[in-house]
Amino acid sequence: MHRHFKIYKPFGFLSQFITNQKTAGKFKLLGELHDFPEGTMSIGRLDKDSEGLLLLTTNGKLSTKITAGNSEKEYYVQLDGKITREAVNELRTGVEISISGKKYMTRECKAEILEHIPNFPERAKKIRDERHGPTSWVSITLTEGKFRQVKKMTAAVGYPTLRLVRVRIGKELLGDLKAGEVIEIEKVDL
Repeated sequence: MHRHFKIYKPFGFLSQFITNQKTAGKFKLLGELHDFPEGTMSIGRLDKDSEGLLLLTTNGKLSTKITAGNSEKEYYVQLDGKITREAVNELRTGVEISISGKKYMTRECKAEILEHIPNFPERAKKIRDERHGPTSWVSITLTEGKFRQVKKMTAAVGYPTLRLVRVRIGKELLGDLKAGEVIEIEKVDL
């Protein structure tokens, strides 16, 4: 019987359970958050500086189906500066970014300016304050997931990412999970 978990990956954690010995002890790993069963793997990843919804499973086929498929992944992104409607339209239609040193045109996606600041837990590492200029929040929903794609996309339209929180994968929502919280779920709802 496979087991599935939904977690709020905190800032500063790697989306993995083991790391090579040269860097062992240098990074925080998911196993520090909960006593997961043997064979548990993350479905997709969030980089060390990103946070939010991460799904874990003991079912490798499910993991492959979600990462290789067209499951929507929604991110709330805090940006440096007040983003313009024109920049949001550029995000929607696709922007050119670099993946492994090669030019890549992102697929069309959903992108909206968030009118209200999301109510997330305070991050472990403080984000710069208002003295350094205004910020804004957008929602970006993708079906692809290239390495650091969202951060590269916002930078490409002139608004570097300050904070990135994944709030949805398929139909699974982050909800009111607290940073570092883990809950077991019966099935992953795509």
